[in-house]
Amino acid sequence: MENLRKKIASNLRQQRAKYKVSQEKLSELTGISQQFICSIETEKVNPSIEVMLKIADALNITLNDLVY
Repeated sequence: MENLRKKIASNLRQQRAKYKVSQEKLSELTGISQQFICSIETEKVNPSIEVMLKIADALNITLNDLVY
């Protein structure tokens, strides 16, 4: 599970950078707090499938882009 958390964190940072979306902007697009997005990226929490789907939708990527 720890490896999955690391992969999601890394992929989220990469995808945000690729599309030039700040944590604050992603928060606005998803309705997820900026603090929670930061917690995902720093591997402090495991996001639910629902949260990951909201993030993927906001970034116009697939769930696979976040997980693999």
